[in-house]
Formats: sequence, C-alpha cells, structure tokens
Amino acid sequence: MTLAPPAPPLPEFDKRHYVRQMFTAIAPRYDFLNHFLSLGVDRSWRRRAVNALEWEMRPGGCYLDGCAGTLDLAHELARRPGFSGLVVGADFSVAMLRQGRGKVVPGRVAVTAADGLGLPFRDAAFDGATVGFGVRNFADLDEGLAELRRVLRPGARVVILEFTLPTSRAGRALYLFYFRRVLPLVGRMISGHPSAYSYLPASVDSFPTPADLLARLARTGFRDCGHRLLTGGIAAIHWGTR
Repeated sequence: MTLAPPAPPLPEFDKRHYVRQMFTAIAPRYDFLNHFLSLGVDRSWRRRAVNALEWEMRPGGCYLDGCAGTLDLAHELARRPGFSGLVVGADFSVAMLRQGRGKVVPGRVAVTAADGLGLPFRDAAFDGATVGFGVRNFADLDEGLAELRRVLRPGARVVILEFTLPTSRAGRALYLFYFRRVLPLVGRMISGHPSAYSYLPASVDSFPTPADLLARLARTGFRDCGHRLLTGGIAAIHWGTR
C-alpha cells in the first residue's frame, strides 16, 4: 500500500492572523464537523484528557482551558461529579467562544478572549490546564508552552490533546488518504471555508512528533512528563507538571 502524497506545505503567512480568521469563519459548523469527521471518537479523547488532569486533587480549584474554542474540554471538566471549582476558557476567537457558551455548566465556566501567547492572568493562577487541538496552532510553540507553565501554580499539571500520525505503515497510509483527500473535501463542502480543512493536515504534518513534543515540554521546564497515543496513534495526550 502506498502512502498518500504529502499535504501541501503551509505557505508563508501571518499564522496568528490566519488561524483567528479561520476559526471565526468556521465557528458555526465547527462542533458538527469535529464529531462528523472523527466519527464521534473526539468525545472519548476529551474524556481521557480530563481524566489525565488529576483535577480530583483540587476539585474546588481554578482551571484553565487554553485555546478553548467552543469549550468542549471546559464543559467536560465542569460537569464531572464532584467538581466544584471554576474553569476559565480562553481563546482568541470570540466567535468560537460564543458558539460554545450554550453548552457549559452555569457558574462553573467563565470565558475570556485571550491569545495563548499572552495570557491575561497572573503567575501561578491556575490549579491545572488543558489544551485541546490548540498548541499546533501557536505561532510560536515554545512561547505558548512557556506561557502555559507561567500561569500554573507549582505542582499543577497541563494536559495537551493533539493530533499526530499513526506509526504503523498500513495505518498511516489509510489515515493519510482520509486526512489528505477525504477530510479537506468534506470539510470544505460543509464549512464553506476554502482552506481550513486543508490547513489541518498540513499543520499536523509539520507539527512535532509525540516524542519531540514531550522533549519540548521538558525543555520548557515541565517535569514528570509523559504521553499516551490514542486510537491507533491518530491523536495523543501529553502531560507535564509545573
């Protein structure tokens, strides 16, 4: 079986501006496309990401959902039995935050428009943080990881859920065919955006491998870092402690 051809390289562009405009444009169809294109498995990924957060150690604490989008991870944590704290969902696309506000638990989730490279929070403000499919979109990955570390209290954990590529040859070939040929076509038809679902496979292709991201977390100053592959290696959960 031959591998699908590589995704077109990302063009030279202002990534921060492009990503903000892209998510603003696709916000109305974002949740539907997430669930449809992943066959619903994205819901289980988010559950497992929250499981890895170890929020039970501070159930009344304050947690950050960075690059929160439509607040799926914030909602997943806030609705957990026994959780009595607050989740702050931060994203630089106001349209995405507005799209997600109807799903969250009243009094358990607050939202703020904020760029992940310059979070408007004091040092050591949070008892934990999650980022779902967001660090890949940072204009500067190391700067974004450092900013996440800055706003965590000592001993707090960050959990990152992100796409990756399967390691087996057969699995990778099937996945890449879907990811590079089927997903962009269907995404474009449903979202109406000309490039958002072509940007996705291109950005995954250029993103660090799970082992490389683990090393970046350690270099940023996180300790006790680890990762777990999900669904045959098409996504991964990474974690580290401030």
